[in-house]
Amino acid sequence: MNVAIVSVGDELLAGTTTNTNAAWLAGRLTERGSTVHRILTIPDDRAEIADYVGRWRDEFDAVIVTGGIGGTPDDMTVEAAAEGLDRDLVVHERIYDDLREKAAEFREENPEMVAEYDLELDLEAAASLPEGATPIVVDEAWAPGCIVENVYVFAGIPEEMKAMFREVEAEFRGDATAKTIYTPAPEGSLHGVLERAGDEFDVAVGSYPRGESRPGRIRVTGTDESTVEEAIEWLRERVETTEPPSESESKSKSEAESE
Repeated sequence: MNVAIVSVGDELLAGTTTNTNAAWLAGRLTERGSTVHRILTIPDDRAEIADYVGRWRDEFDAVIVTGGIGGTPDDMTVEAAAEGLDRDLVVHERIYDDLREKAAEFREENPEMVAEYDLELDLEAAASLPEGATPIVVDEAWAPGCIVENVYVFAGIPEEMKAMFREVEAEFRGDATAKTIYTPAPEGSLHGVLERAGDEFDVAVGSYPRGESRPGRIRVTGTDESTVEEAIEWLRERVETTEPPSESESKSKSEAESE
């Protein structure tokens, strides 16, 4: 299954928010055997969102769009997706009724906050979905995500996005499989053997250079698990290998690199 991920948000392009959603989604999709062919970050621009949704729905098996769902002025992702798919935006009555109940409960439980901030909730906007869409309703989110044809629209808030993906993850299946080995060898010394591995086996071979405190990685990807395993064993016989970094080491290095 070939998938494209579109992350929407001015804050992502400004660097004030780190795009962790795309990395998380790519990892989960890869684990399920799908192949992520595109990851794109675009601004909160309705025409641009609609353009990519309209074009990429024909180029990929699935398109995942994250960011900007709800009832505030910059929450335009659902509206733009409807435009890109040539569908009208309509109020989903069941969603509207559920949101009205949730809003009433919130006002009863938080009267001081409602009074202090003059809280206004645009229920119609939050309950509006492309005509014929399947809602994705989760407890973690105020407004629903949705599925329209092969386009999946998720929230941009990470916790909400993850909850929405888990609701539909079974739909993302593929036969891609991958294995990784680690090596202390410098990347420049691996060119010949990696090229031969690609010629010997029906696999894709990628190398990722070592750092000051982490080993290099060689990743073998293919559609047949036994072929990938054979390629890995072939490489082990020709490349010096080492143990992978521990989970705690990987996490600390990742945090350091993102600072």
